[in-house]
Amino acid sequence: MAELASLPVFGVDLDHAQDVALLDVVRRRVDGRFAIDPFGADPQLQDLVGPLFARTVPVRVTGAARLPADGPALLVSNRGTGVLEPTALSVAVRQEVGRRLRIVGTPELPVVADIIRKLGGIGAYAGDIAAVLRAGHLAALPLGLTWLRTGGGMPPTDLLVSALGYPVVPVAVRPGGPFGLPIRPWRVLIGAPIVVGEIGDRDPLTAAELAESVRGAVAELD
Repeated sequence: MAELASLPVFGVDLDHAQDVALLDVVRRRVDGRFAIDPFGADPQLQDLVGPLFARTVPVRVTGAARLPADGPALLVSNRGTGVLEPTALSVAVRQEVGRRLRIVGTPELPVVADIIRKLGGIGAYAGDIAAVLRAGHLAALPLGLTWLRTGGGMPPTDLLVSALGYPVVPVAVRPGGPFGLPIRPWRVLIGAPIVVGEIGDRDPLTAAELAESVRGAVAELD
């Protein structure tokens, strides 16, 4: 990760969204002067497609003041059908605090994984989450191990151990229409941040305490 951190960024803010034009994106790629961040994300590509996602999945946010404008935090969300839930959450974060969101759970599939990583996805590994938080970014983790099923459940403690000592923000995402179709705005409800343990703590019992606290907080929102 230390070697990746030295990659050139060409004036691009790796955490906060910036205005970008299609011609600028194309020109930078032709010139070979575009940023790929240490986690494989393409910030300019994210900023280019961000407005499209916002039009496709419009959101209404409750509790937006609880989203951190700067610094690391892990958002833990309820699950839903399809892949629109993490998209709605990304739109909400960009809309309210102007930041890019790292979505935990990139599938390890050829080509698909590369595309999702360019759009901000990271692997469902404790090391990946820890690295993102240490770098000061926002990441989102579903209650279950996949974004593709409905229901609640307990956040995976093996992943939450990396969030000990950092703010963990409970979130509920409610679909915008039947079967997840964006007929009306999606609802994103943000709960109060929870901080348990110390940064760098690896105690599984403390992680289990955090998991139970987050599960209850998400259930109250949902």
